[in-house]
Amino acid sequence: MAIEISESVLNYGLTFLTISTGIVVLVIGGFAAKLIFDATKLAQDARITLNIVNEELKPTLEEVNKALKSVNDIVQSANEGMGNVKSGIGNIITKTKLLSGSILGGIVKGFITVYNLLGKKK
Repeated sequence: MAIEISESVLNYGLTFLTISTGIVVLVIGGFAAKLIFDATKLAQDARITLNIVNEELKPTLEEVNKALKSVNDIVQSANEGMGNVKSGIGNIITKTKLLSGSILGGIVKGFITVYNLLGKKK
């Protein structure tokens, strides 16, 4: 009877082990199937996203390039305008210096002339 009990215990143990192993394999297989499904969906979504980016990237970069050229033209125009203003101010200052130098020279010459005239009369 001890042999029969151990055989039946062994049979129950093997049956439990087989069922447990089957359940584990099913669970792992289910996770693997879900993982493969999700990875496939991710790859499809990534392909769609890359197609959209490839289609939209070139026109977007062209628009950015046009905008940057416009800004560059504006900056260059402003720079030229500032150069013109700077040279104009420089010309005004130069002419003012010449004029003030002439006026100051004339005033000094006038004082010298008056001094000389007053000094000769004595």
